[in-house]
Amino acid sequence: MKAAKGKGAARKDTKEALKPVEDRKVGKRKVALKADKSSNRQAKKGKLAKKDPNKPKRPPSAFFVFLEEFRKTFKRDHPNVKAVSAVGKAGGEKWKSLSNAEKAPYEAKAAKRKSEYEKLMTAYNKKQESIADDGDEVSDRLRPEVNGQDDQESGEVYLLCILE
Repeated sequence: MKAAKGKGAARKDTKEALKPVEDRKVGKRKVALKADKSSNRQAKKGKLAKKDPNKPKRPPSAFFVFLEEFRKTFKRDHPNVKAVSAVGKAGGEKWKSLSNAEKAPYEAKAAKRKSEYEKLMTAYNKKQESIADDGDEVSDRLRPEVNGQDDQESGEVYLLCILE
């Protein structure tokens, strides 16, 4: 092995030695670290809460309200164009070219949908709170009772669930 020439090479070696083993670039270990990161991503995906299908959808912005109408006219004018991206690009260009006065009706429709959404969300949240309150009572009734001595002393644990 060649001796390092100059101070720069020596510093790199000492910096490398000071790094934790995980951060060092060492053949097989580097591959193992990459595998760990991918398993962490999968674990995070598993931890995400499932979406409630009863939850109201968020309302569209003024642009998307405009785009709903624009799609119909664009498809009527250009029946051969099948690409979604082409419709989106044309809609974006048209939206940018509109004045504030021309955008106003779409913004009003979006505001109306937003107020309806907020009403639905308050009702949804009240329903979720009532379900959570009922769930607490049920969970109190279903809580297991442990009979006997400490787990460590006796080694036996008896679970008793009371269902009403």
